Amino acid sequence: MNDTRLLFAARIVRLFAYGFLAVVLVLYLASIGLDPNRIGWLLTLTLIGDVLVSLYLTTRADILGRRRTLIAGAVLMIGAGIVFAFTRDFTLLLIAATIGVISPSGNEVGPFLAIEQVALAQTETARDRTAMFAWYNLAGSFATATGALCAGVLSTASSYRSAVVAYALLGLVLAAIFVKLSPSVEATAPPKTLFGVHRSRGVVARLSALFALDSFAGGLVVQSIVAYWFFRRFGVSPAVIGAIFFGANLLAGVSALAAAAIARRIGLVNTMVFTHLPSNVLLVLVPFMPTLPLAIVVLLIRFSISQMDVPTRQSYLMAVVDESERTAAAGVTGVARTTGAALAPVLAMPVIASSHHWLPFAAAGVLKIVYDLLLLWSSRPSLSSDAPRAQPAQNRQP
Repeated sequence: MNDTRLLFAARIVRLFAYGFLAVVLVLYLASIGLDPNRIGWLLTLTLIGDVLVSLYLTTRADILGRRRTLIAGAVLMIGAGIVFAFTRDFTLLLIAATIGVISPSGNEVGPFLAIEQVALAQTETARDRTAMFAWYNLAGSFATATGALCAGVLSTASSYRSAVVAYALLGLVLAAIFVKLSPSVEATAPPKTLFGVHRSRGVVARLSALFALDSFAGGLVVQSIVAYWFFRRFGVSPAVIGAIFFGANLLAGVSALAAAAIARRIGLVNTMVFTHLPSNVLLVLVPFMPTLPLAIVVLLIRFSISQMDVPTRQSYLMAVVDESERTAAAGVTGVARTTGAALAPVLAMPVIASSHHWLPFAAAGVLKIVYDLLLLWSSRPSLSSDAPRAQPAQNRQP
């Protein structure tokens, strides 16, 4: 139980840091003289670096030790924050973005989520797993929302820099939490293959491809980019932007609790798809709202249902892969998500700063709808012969 509390605390500290930084990151990079094209490349390389780091660490975490791997991720977070705060040299920023752990989206990056969710899954029965993940995501959403709200009070370039320094300091707090974890979070049966996936490779490959598509779409409208859009489109101050994302993440977190109850009634896959579809339609509508209040309302309604697929997706993955391969499967699918997201900002940033600012929102919404339909189709029993446990997971909560 103490490990559960520590992992929840780590999630709260980390997501507070991510939410805190995401609101001001693009504004900070613009304030130190980077143009939209360079910012787009920097955000993309940040996510590409997260892919490489996550792939290496998560597929070896059960061998190297989960606690050691989590601490290593926190150290990379500290290093990236320090470099971003104290240099304007684009080359050094690129190196730090590639090697370090920085979240331009306000969402999870690095090796943390995959390892934590597998460690938490060891503490709960299959029946309670979705509810536990819902609370885990709720804690993260509240932390992200609070971080965004706190970042909103920053309004000058010097205070933007202080946010980056605070990010590095929170990485230090995160490392201190991971040091206190007990040996019970470690794997009981380390994987024998290079990427830690053997028996579950079919379902992991299929889900990885789908998750990459979803994340590419989400990468077009990561929180930092949407914050920049509000700033350019309506001249919104950082304080208002922070308040917007505070409300958005709050709604997203609360909605996660409903996901567990819905999943018990209609199944994990159905919950993932049928709560996600309307949220994607709302995403397309956001840039076409003629006034700031309408844009905020549509965005908030969208967030109130857009994250119900997160705890159900995590629970579904734990159910359909072999237990000894859970860490690696979570890592590989997480890397697929980060890879998809990494390719998007370099395309979205120049467009969001142009007269076609609506295009990233529209493209993201349409691609996410495609993902939902493909997920529903690919999860049919006839296509799940390589994952015998995937079929019941679609029809009921495992």
